[in-house]
Amino acid sequence: MCVPQGSILGPSIMVSHRQARVWRYVEDGNLLKLKSYLRKHPDLDVNFSQGKMRRSPLQLACSLEDDAAMRLLLKRGADVLYRDRRGNTALHIAANMAFDLFVPLKKKCPEALNAPNKAGLTPQDVMRHPPEADPEEDWMGKLIGACEDECFEAFGAYEEEDFGDWADRIRREYFNKKHAEAQRVASSSSKRKKDKRKQKGESTKELHERLQREHEEYLARAARKEEEIRRGKKRQYDEKCAATFSTAASASAGTKLSYSDIPWPAPRGTVREMLDVMLHGVDRKDQAAFRKAIRKQQTLWHPDKFAQRCEARLEEKDKKRILDTVTALSQELNSLAQTQKA
Repeated sequence: MCVPQGSILGPSIMVSHRQARVWRYVEDGNLLKLKSYLRKHPDLDVNFSQGKMRRSPLQLACSLEDDAAMRLLLKRGADVLYRDRRGNTALHIAANMAFDLFVPLKKKCPEALNAPNKAGLTPQDVMRHPPEADPEEDWMGKLIGACEDECFEAFGAYEEEDFGDWADRIRREYFNKKHAEAQRVASSSSKRKKDKRKQKGESTKELHERLQREHEEYLARAARKEEEIRRGKKRQYDEKCAATFSTAASASAGTKLSYSDIPWPAPRGTVREMLDVMLHGVDRKDQAAFRKAIRKQQTLWHPDKFAQRCEARLEEKDKKRILDTVTALSQELNSLAQTQKA
């Protein structure tokens, strides 16, 4: 559901220290810190404005095409209907970016599809008919934006709604005058321009195909990234095993090993997740190769052999926990080996 806003520009522009940190984590693309910080402060309000455009963290994530941060903020109650200084919602911004951003926002707040910005465009309008560049309109937008910035820097923050009304009036008067002149001088030219814009617009079928392609590309990118992460974990696991269980390392009996020093495949994961890391990259359809990989890990994590190599080096306070985890790993590997024989 959508969170209603009392003002067209959303909540107050006063930002707390904690909110400033949320903004910085979104801006830096640091998803892990953002997730951790929001978990640490469950009551933190993520609906606030920052920067010259008075955008919310959700709008910032959309402008950066950060799908993961956007979904996390939506779960924390980010308001899809929040409007920036131009009257744009997060859905307006997503409509100009990618299908992967647009769909979750639309699902979270369907009524945002018909929410117009200050130019009178809804996100649905932006998605179907991307606006043509108009030199005069672009110049006027830059002029008003520069005026707003100058006033803000010289006199501090105005009451945003009043200033927005003034900017709307100036813009409306200017374009009404230009529109009247255009009708008197070249009414036929206006018609040709509309026809040209209509011809350039995407058909419904073309739009659907484009969005489908973008979605498929996103899924492919996500799969590649996941595979890279899994390969990295497997490589790191193999390197730590070689360093910890090598003959030279075993000879250094004076070096004590705590629980965190043991080269667990997934230090904070379950036994099943540890097995997934151990056996990553092995073709399970090739039974001979798969059984060979299991036997290698069984040898490495057999409780008796592990005790011979490392028990004398274990920290006393962690010894029981380490040996219990090694036993659980060995039992799971034995169970998997029995399944392969059957």
